[in-house]
Amino acid sequence: MESISVFDMLKIGVGPSSSHTLGPWRAAERWIKELKDKKRFDKVEKITVDLYGSLSLTGKGHATDLAVMLGLSGADPELIPTETIDVVISAISNSGNIIFNNEKAIPFNAKTDITFNRKFLPFHSNALTFTATVNGRNYKSTYYSIGGGFVVQEERKVAKANKIIFYCTFPYPVENGTQLLDFCNQLQMPISGVVLENEKSIRPIETIDFELQRIWNTMLECMYLGCHTEGSLPGGLNVRRRAFDMHKNLIGDTPYLDPTEWIQSIRNTEVKFRQIIKWVSCFALAVNEVNAALGRVVTAPTNGSAGVIPAVLMYYLVIENHDGNFDDIKRFLLVAGEIGSIFKKGATISAAMGGCQAEIGVSSAMAAAALCELQGGTPEQVLIAAEIAMEHHLGMTCDPIGGLVQIPCIERNAMGAIKAINASELALDTDPKNVKVPLDKVVQTMWETAKDMNTKYKETSEGGLAVGVHLSDC
Repeated sequence: MESISVFDMLKIGVGPSSSHTLGPWRAAERWIKELKDKKRFDKVEKITVDLYGSLSLTGKGHATDLAVMLGLSGADPELIPTETIDVVISAISNSGNIIFNNEKAIPFNAKTDITFNRKFLPFHSNALTFTATVNGRNYKSTYYSIGGGFVVQEERKVAKANKIIFYCTFPYPVENGTQLLDFCNQLQMPISGVVLENEKSIRPIETIDFELQRIWNTMLECMYLGCHTEGSLPGGLNVRRRAFDMHKNLIGDTPYLDPTEWIQSIRNTEVKFRQIIKWVSCFALAVNEVNAALGRVVTAPTNGSAGVIPAVLMYYLVIENHDGNFDDIKRFLLVAGEIGSIFKKGATISAAMGGCQAEIGVSSAMAAAALCELQGGTPEQVLIAAEIAMEHHLGMTCDPIGGLVQIPCIERNAMGAIKAINASELALDTDPKNVKVPLDKVVQTMWETAKDMNTKYKETSEGGLAVGVHLSDC
């Protein structure tokens, strides 16, 4: 069993897509390391990149070509100042060279050296092949971006086909919801407690706390930036940012100077039912507008669904519990990460494999479960919340207009967040003895639905809204 940490499920990166931007970026980094390990890096004369399947069909709208170039340049998606991305890309275009891993100049023309192939490779819809020319000989390596920024190589594909087992290093390895509940009962711990014990087996508690705080800080800053940035999103659809206007109407004249004071200011605003819905939607929209503009977000579990979890966690802090603190944030993120890993192991978190149910559906389930624990739910009720949230996203297609993570993606984050809150409330009022559909069954059903779904509804922009609404209509 493969161990999946909360820090695998919640990763800091650059938008607009975890599978089409962050994944290819990380693949480029992996390829550079491979070349160095094989003592070929210093001898590379030429680089070419082939994109396949969904990476090709919606790659332009997802900035896949830009991500590849940034990865080959040695930039780190967690650290690069996002305002410098255009500078790096322009330098490559104007000079006709790429500074390979920021070490050596190699001739590179994105128009001819990055090829968009409509062909799908067998293992996964998101495939890319790097080719390095060394002493006139070509060396190829193929990587698969399998969703959420996760990347695997050909060797992993073969291992899976041969049923080679990847042993888990966690003391309490979890494959599904049933096993998770068994450990909760055995240890007499909430889900967050079991997850924390696993995390402590691979890193010190100080590191866990530091990294979780960094993840939350990134989420908060992303919401803050999105709520204070107006204008239209890039890409050609002329999508007007809505979080700015929504936030302005909601916050009124309440003063604040930074994100921390902002939280307290929101707590002081009117919070009737309509305002609550608007605030949650505003938080979610803000994150995904930043994501669509190639800003820094937390993949949760993907970039396209990055707004759900921060919106629901922010809801808890500004509406549900004004005394909420880092301990609450920590528990929330630990539970969310574990639920996401169960879906990744039992189904998929890739829209190219399973449609939007694999992104918004999973993120809504993660958020619902995490909120339920903070609201006092038992481990059984926490899993019920996750099940309810996913059950009502089953079959959701991925059909981005123009291949951009904008329509319908941004609004879907707001809807996923609202569903998560509702799912938690329903679970809290549910006796586990009366549940008919356990979480493991809905995970299995989601995967079966994903396999049955037509390819044109799996992040290819060949069906649904992507063809029903023309760019000229926008």
